[in-house]
Amino acid sequence: MGLRDIGKRLRTSVEDLDSARLQDRFAGQALTPIGSLTLRVPARVGGEVTRMRITPRSGIPALEVVVSDGSGDLAVVFTGRRSIGGMSNGRSVLFEGVAHEEHGRTVLLNPAYTLLA
Repeated sequence: MGLRDIGKRLRTSVEDLDSARLQDRFAGQALTPIGSLTLRVPARVGGEVTRMRITPRSGIPALEVVVSDGSGDLAVVFTGRRSIGGMSNGRSVLFEGVAHEEHGRTVLLNPAYTLLA
């Protein structure tokens, strides 16, 4: 690593560095980037869990997980669940499902998932 590389890293924001790290982590796995996800088309996406919360949907508890892959954020909702074993903040996960728009954000509802090491 030369002086130019060090200078470039010092001038780059933390968000940009984190975005680049996430994009490199999920590159080469035949995944659709979250930022270019097409609505109502089956997709396979991967990302790192950034937030988790329990929100009621029609009176039923639902676990809402927000994941990021560096190109954007995606809300993943599991209806009727309060937790998923092994899923926590910072965990890398793959999801397969059909995305739709809900209240101005992209959402996957009850997708298949794979926890990564």
